[in-house]
Amino acid sequence: MARHALQRIFGLETEYGLTSVANARRQLNPDEVARYLFKPVVAWGRSNNVFLPNGARLYLDVGSHPEYATAECDQIIDLLNQDRAGENILNQMATDANRYMQEDGLEGEIYLFKNNTDSSGTSYGCHENYLIRRRADYAEHAESVLPFLITRQIMVGAGKVLNTPRGTVYAYSQRADHMWDGVSSSTTRSRPIINTRDEPHADAELYRRLHVIVGDSNMSETTTLLKVASTDLILGLLETGKLRRDRGLENAVKTIREVSHDSTGRAPIALAAGLTMNALGLQSEYLAAAQSLVQAGDIEVTDLHVYALELWQRALTAVESGDSSTICREIDWAIKKQLIEQYCTRHGVDLGSAQVAQLDLRYHDIDPSRGLFRILEAGGHAVRVTQPAAVAQAQDVPPQTTRAKLRGDFIAAARTAGREVSVDWTHLKVNDQVPKTVLCKDPFVSSDERVDALIASL
Repeated sequence: MARHALQRIFGLETEYGLTSVANARRQLNPDEVARYLFKPVVAWGRSNNVFLPNGARLYLDVGSHPEYATAECDQIIDLLNQDRAGENILNQMATDANRYMQEDGLEGEIYLFKNNTDSSGTSYGCHENYLIRRRADYAEHAESVLPFLITRQIMVGAGKVLNTPRGTVYAYSQRADHMWDGVSSSTTRSRPIINTRDEPHADAELYRRLHVIVGDSNMSETTTLLKVASTDLILGLLETGKLRRDRGLENAVKTIREVSHDSTGRAPIALAAGLTMNALGLQSEYLAAAQSLVQAGDIEVTDLHVYALELWQRALTAVESGDSSTICREIDWAIKKQLIEQYCTRHGVDLGSAQVAQLDLRYHDIDPSRGLFRILEAGGHAVRVTQPAAVAQAQDVPPQTTRAKLRGDFIAAARTAGREVSVDWTHLKVNDQVPKTVLCKDPFVSSDERVDALIASL
């Protein structure tokens, strides 16, 4: 059956901040904490880099940052379920690790933060992956999306209390001040907004993977929804030839910082063509184009896309008016901003105080008993899209309409059989004396007789 031309695979890769504190002081270094955190993972997979029965990948990244990469999803709701499932899995790992530490006579408690900077100024990311059709002018294709990605932070930034030479400000984005290039094949040395390393994890003749590494890690599901759905619509405009290609920026790195620090959204942005616009103007153009695309029926959308369009409009209106009360239950930077403003008023402290810095960090704690966002959400002060039962299922069961189902079913069967296997995004391998391997190149295929036979051989 022919697929819709704009059908897409989505994925999120989230690195978490990690520390352990005892008596208000750090007790173990990050490497030591990570060893406790990954103890059951290593025991099962003989490695701190494993794929899980839900199709996702869990591993320890550079700098002792736990990273959870969702399985391939072709529906945004599946992506939200998978992302939230990752939080739950890591939170349970932290709970178990605390017990292991106690058994070894170590005091302290592990904290995991879904944010993008630590106290020493190190940045770690939330990477977005979008499957797109391969084309010869990929670099130019990617460049044309940059103005959108740079200015979308006024809608989907996580918010950050930022110390600058001119004083403390509340910025839209945690990630913006740590980007050093527009489009590049590097992820760490130059840290670009779009990474062009050619790893499609799919049929390389047909597909490429748009690897966006500029986005903030979002606590709010509705912010994540808007981040992914709006980018999906922009890619739809690009693929149908309806995205304006004359909005290139004179200096992408300079612009991304200036947009993050400008609460009004009106700071002038120099375009390569010699024109000047601002973040609000550019995002309003993108929104209008996305609305026209949907209204014309040129792209198939879900109810979540429709909701995202409406939230996109409200977010821009909030920035333009300076009144974020209409989005303070849905957009991370606005939720956190309101929380901080209320705290400052109640306790008579200013934005640069140590108490506010601690509040900023606690917003991103993934432990539902102490993380400020999770407490707000549980009290009905933040909108939730996913259902707890669906998230619980996503911790063990892969999305059923993508290649992730093949991988997840294979891993679950191997665990049950006690067999040693090797898995990556495209390969499933049984480690027998004569290894048996199946290559799964199509991320849209969720059933395969070859995989059924491989599972039966376990």
